[in-house]
Amino acid sequence: MSDRIECAVIGAGVVGLAVARALALAGREVVVLEAADAIGTETSSRNSEVVHAGIYYPPGSLKARLCVEGKHFIYRYCAERGIRHRRCTKLIVATSPEQMASLEKIRAQARANGVDDLEYMSAAEAQRLEPQLACVGALVSPSTGIVDSHALMLAYQGEAEDCGAMIAFLSPVLGGAVRNDGIELEVGGADPTRLKAGLVVNAAGLGAQAIAGRIAGLPSATVPPLHYAKGNYFSLVGRAPFSRLVYPVPEPGGLGVHISIDLAGQARFGPDVEWIKGLDYDVDPRRADKFYAEVRKYWPGLKDGALQPAYAGIRPKLGPAGAPAADFVVQGPDDHGVPGLVNLFGIESPGLTASPAIADLVVEKLRPCF
Repeated sequence: MSDRIECAVIGAGVVGLAVARALALAGREVVVLEAADAIGTETSSRNSEVVHAGIYYPPGSLKARLCVEGKHFIYRYCAERGIRHRRCTKLIVATSPEQMASLEKIRAQARANGVDDLEYMSAAEAQRLEPQLACVGALVSPSTGIVDSHALMLAYQGEAEDCGAMIAFLSPVLGGAVRNDGIELEVGGADPTRLKAGLVVNAAGLGAQAIAGRIAGLPSATVPPLHYAKGNYFSLVGRAPFSRLVYPVPEPGGLGVHISIDLAGQARFGPDVEWIKGLDYDVDPRRADKFYAEVRKYWPGLKDGALQPAYAGIRPKLGPAGAPAADFVVQGPDDHGVPGLVNLFGIESPGLTASPAIADLVVEKLRPCF
């Protein structure tokens, strides 16, 4: 015998909490099932807390559209609720004349995505903003910023709970089955149970594919492969050299080793990406050697011994190393044929920025099942 609930959201990271909030605001009865003992303990707590402008993603992609929509929402939401954030801006820098053409391509792609506030700066103009910067030219992105991601998650949680949602911690979803009258979920923990939900949103991040693969009746061909891309970050010993984020011109396979600043003024450098087979959050201090060479291309004043291991985050990639970056997958009933189910796959950067827009899209896909 299964207990009946209207809607289950699997995962209490930033996206799961945004989805729970959106569904609760739409009048649904929501239970969030979280394997850990707190919100946002995995990918959501291991990122740079950047509010992305929506610059780099292919025009027409979900990443591009949802990032831009989410950016506008987050700035408004944080201002209304007193959530710490700052539009610190970002400089995208060319460190050789050959890279100047890349800046024009970046600006054109940003415009195609609806981001029309990027401006060119000469080397002298960029250095007036950031005297320690070395470059031959730059783009400035005034709508890039940083946010207190934990405070944002708490706000999502609080608003969802105010509308009647509840979070069940230490409640891992072990499997499930598609039934005629909903989706039955097997929930582990100290008090194992079975729940039957009319609506289920799989927002389990790194665990989304494993959970989807254990739902009997969901076509296995609709579950994409998962690849772990580990990003290693180092922090700076001492005062941050810049007040803005500094990104090099992107390289094949990523955005290069960039500098981000948190709300406390701490400078962080990363990511240095390695492809791994299992979850491993250790940062090897020896990886700093690569950081020094990359960072000194645009900050030659970086001193030996100034970097220390900070943290690592793991992205749920849908393609292997060397493959083009995949788009978000927001997979609803029209995609897999299971009424009331949405699977979220490959929700990596800019997932934090896009979280409210992802939630709205989930509600849109589920609304015919309300």
